[in-house]
Amino acid sequence: MMKRLTIFVFLLLSLINFLLPKVYAIEDPKSVPNNKFGVHILFPSELEEAAKLVNSSGGDWGYVTIPIQAGDKDLDKWQEFMDNARRLHIIPIIRLSTEGDYFTTNVWRKPNLSDVLDFANFLNSLEWPIVNRYVVIFNEPNRSDEWGGEANASEYSQILSYAVETFKSKNNDFFIISAGLDNASENNEYTFMREMHMAVPEVFREVDAIGSHSYPNPGFEQPPWVLTTKSISSFIYEKRLAELLANKKLTVFITETGWSSDKISKTKIGNYFAEAFDSVWAGDNIVAVTPFLFNAGAGPFAQFSLIDKNGEKNDIYNAIKDIPKVKGDPKLSNPKNANEPNLNDTILPLKDFSNFKEFDNSAVKNKVDTAVEFVRWILRV
Repeated sequence: MMKRLTIFVFLLLSLINFLLPKVYAIEDPKSVPNNKFGVHILFPSELEEAAKLVNSSGGDWGYVTIPIQAGDKDLDKWQEFMDNARRLHIIPIIRLSTEGDYFTTNVWRKPNLSDVLDFANFLNSLEWPIVNRYVVIFNEPNRSDEWGGEANASEYSQILSYAVETFKSKNNDFFIISAGLDNASENNEYTFMREMHMAVPEVFREVDAIGSHSYPNPGFEQPPWVLTTKSISSFIYEKRLAELLANKKLTVFITETGWSSDKISKTKIGNYFAEAFDSVWAGDNIVAVTPFLFNAGAGPFAQFSLIDKNGEKNDIYNAIKDIPKVKGDPKLSNPKNANEPNLNDTILPLKDFSNFKEFDNSAVKNKVDTAVEFVRWILRV
């Protein structure tokens, strides 16, 4: 009887391990002093000036979010960016991006699985400044214009799940963050998250953190003390829902946020940022806050810019600069050892990129049924 019980316990533990998703070893950014201040930039050339902002007033090792487009895999350019980030004590958050559709310039091309694989290979070829390699998987997929003209939660959840598998097959240090969702989109972000879960039930359990675009909506003008599902506190509700769906704790990266200077004076916006960092964004559950945008020039995002069109630092910049910060102490990476095997050579199974299918839970059910029958056979019950 004891022997049979021992076998049963062993098989039960094996079954649990068989059914649960993989857990990858990464550094917990909250386990060390963390300077959560950051900023969103568009070009690597902005890094030097951005560092002066995020590491100001006693800070060190602040964050920078930067997009990389599918057609911009210049090894020298991006390795120089990583080298400068190490020199300037900046933690990069790389956001994957496709490009504007060639025929419909106001719509971004829908990414596919081959884009993910190409990005994983390229980003793994770079030497990063710290151990954690923060990667955001695309942008606001609940917006139709960010997803080839028609938002699709099922497609995005499959892309996201595949990204976890692919990046971590290259290097376990990749820290995968789900895309920030538009908290004012007609495609409600919370409904979108539930649809993602229905398509791939483990998707929020697989990621390392969730991204959030906690803008002060409606209208990019709500004060920081307005706490709703569409304001700068939207990350709280996103986090709660993701944790409920994942059945695990998750941290948050607010990779975009900001008030419109078309609606509010820049002086007031500066005060709003100081209030937000001191209150709603003060919790330990937030790893980084990178306001959008450092320098918009004369482009369409000038209303959010911390640098005016004439190149002068405005009141928003100065208010963020003056907020006291902490000295971050992330675990630094080591240069690659030439004798180590290159994980870029890992060959992943080919997948059909042409069509996405709705999630079918029959495969999981078959796994469970097979495992249960095996246990019964062993125990003769």
